[in-house]
Amino acid sequence: MNTTMEATQNEQNGQVNSPDPNPSPVPQHQSLSKNAQKKLLKQQKYEAKKAEKKAQMKEQKQRDAERKRKEWEEKLAALPEDERLKLIDSRKELRRERMEKRSEERGQKIQRLTQAKETGQNIVVDLEFSHLMTHSEIHSLVQQIMYCYAVNGRCSSPAHLWLTGCEGEMETQLQRLPGFDKWIIEKEKQSYIKAFSDRKDDLVYLTADSETVLHELDPTKVYIVGGLVDRNRWKGITMKKAEEQGIHTAKLPIGAYMKMSSSQVLTVNQVIEILLKFLETKDWKDSFFQVIPQRKRTEGDSENCQEVDGEDCEEETEKKKRCLEVPSHD
Repeated sequence: MNTTMEATQNEQNGQVNSPDPNPSPVPQHQSLSKNAQKKLLKQQKYEAKKAEKKAQMKEQKQRDAERKRKEWEEKLAALPEDERLKLIDSRKELRRERMEKRSEERGQKIQRLTQAKETGQNIVVDLEFSHLMTHSEIHSLVQQIMYCYAVNGRCSSPAHLWLTGCEGEMETQLQRLPGFDKWIIEKEKQSYIKAFSDRKDDLVYLTADSETVLHELDPTKVYIVGGLVDRNRWKGITMKKAEEQGIHTAKLPIGAYMKMSSSQVLTVNQVIEILLKFLETKDWKDSFFQVIPQRKRTEGDSENCQEVDGEDCEEETEKKKRCLEVPSHD
């Protein structure tokens, strides 16, 4: 009643309550389901914990560097002049040898990757799904791609890696990676369909929904991995895309060698690493057991195990931290 009277009085005084021209946006979490809110909160806690751990590791690294510097200075101060000079020269020599070794390894890596462009197995990461991902999901995929490049560079027989549909925010984030412009990898703004327009029959999209099991890697084929961190939002999207384009599909033969335990998804980098391991070992079981984390599998054969591929992704943060050493000049 009071509200009605106030409104009437305002109208009589020429004061009409109009909608706020700049209304405050409704918090995103209010429009989400309870389950989605829980997942969002869990992701936010994970990101906060990861940032805190990263800061702690940085501080520890700085403390270790300072401690080693002081120990070195104290060691030099305790030596006579001639021994001090010998020790300094010895340290310089060790540093020079390390630099030469790294330079040699870098040259060999460049040679292997360059040769792979001519004779290596073609493996494509399809980046045309970036419009379906959030900023953080694109960042996650970029980290996985960086890991793929690092692993491929260490292989004795690396694959010929392709990034297709590389544009927009995906391209922007990739360009921020150290030395990305010097990576020995194919970077295409256009789709794989256009990049391989004369080889459409050779295209094989790897998707869990395929009825065809991949038993061997055919060097004449181009294998495509869906670059999508979708958190289970876009199930079946790669299979649908391949069917609409009229290209072949296949799935990894994981079910023949192991049974997945909890999570039924693999990251893009895991799928590509499995392919790289198989190129070296010609052994699927060995490749799966070397790459798939123990927490995701139960050892033993299973013909009824659900297949996984790169369509759904989640981070393998700790493993990538140990392996992401991509020189800025490669």
